[in-house]
Amino acid sequence: MKDEYEDNIIVNLTFEFALKIVDFCDELDNMKKYTLSKQLFRSGTPIGANTKEAQNAESIADFVHKF
Repeated sequence: MKDEYEDNIIVNLTFEFALKIVDFCDELDNMKKYTLSKQLFRSGTPIGANTKEAQNAESIADFVHKF
């Protein structure tokens, strides 16, 4: 079964961005920059999930709210 988001460039880019955030946070942890790493992780990783959720919006207003 084909993933319905497979050809959606925004969903794919935001997912890749979140993965890069995770990798960068690992690097920050290795440098003992824990506070910065935690904050960046919390703020940078939900973008992929929020974008994917916005794709299933019930209206334009709902899309704008979720996006």
